[in-house]
Amino acid sequence: MPLDLVRLLNSIQDSSHPLYYYMLLLTGLRRSELLALKWKDLDLDVARVYIAHSLHRLDDGNIIIKEPKTSSSRRPVDLPPSLVPILRQHRSDQEVERLLLGQGLNDDDFVFSRADGSPLNPNTVTHTFAKVAARAGLPHLRLHDLRHIHATMLLKAGTHPRIVQERLGHSSIVTTLDTYSHTVPGLQKAVAERLDALLPKMQLEENVGKLSAEDREIKRRPYRSRTCDTLIKSHGVSIQAQKEVKTVLSTP
Repeated sequence: MPLDLVRLLNSIQDSSHPLYYYMLLLTGLRRSELLALKWKDLDLDVARVYIAHSLHRLDDGNIIIKEPKTSSSRRPVDLPPSLVPILRQHRSDQEVERLLLGQGLNDDDFVFSRADGSPLNPNTVTHTFAKVAARAGLPHLRLHDLRHIHATMLLKAGTHPRIVQERLGHSSIVTTLDTYSHTVPGLQKAVAERLDALLPKMQLEENVGKLSAEDREIKRRPYRSRTCDTLIKSHGVSIQAQKEVKTVLSTP
């Protein structure tokens, strides 16, 4: 089923964790990375987050914070400017909630948490998103697919795969290209069409089938001279200049 982003965003807006899902879509972060994000990891003045940890729930129910397995997963990710005022408001709302509980909010607190500041359960945000997807008419859409949608949108917008690799935290660009190879045919077609806009327009001669005396003369010259004739004419070179160039090209 084709993805209806409008319906998906509307469904996200009505969920219990709208900003969390919205941020996954606009950053391409992993579920565990965004759950581990703390306010000290954000620099809203430059619209950037710094990924340095991931949050996981063990089989016994305990929540742990781990450092990334690879250096490429430890990375800065720039935020869309539209997210900055929303995150500022989110922090303000958190501060009010903590004050009502007789607590304060500091930079070492989680960006996404329960009202008391404890981390969200990874399974909870996954199960809740299943309901979001179902309401949007996309029952087979997984939470992790928000990351794939992010990468696909960037590639289709002409973003260099290396930038996509850095945002996703892939250790190799081969992983990025292998994962999103389904977008390559569309990208190839777009690039091919853009080539027409980059190259100079060449005026094709009418009645190509007619061979005048001049045509037969051109045919006896090196192949490159025919191309040169067309390029010269398309750039408005004078008749005299064309004759001089032809003379040089026909000289053994």
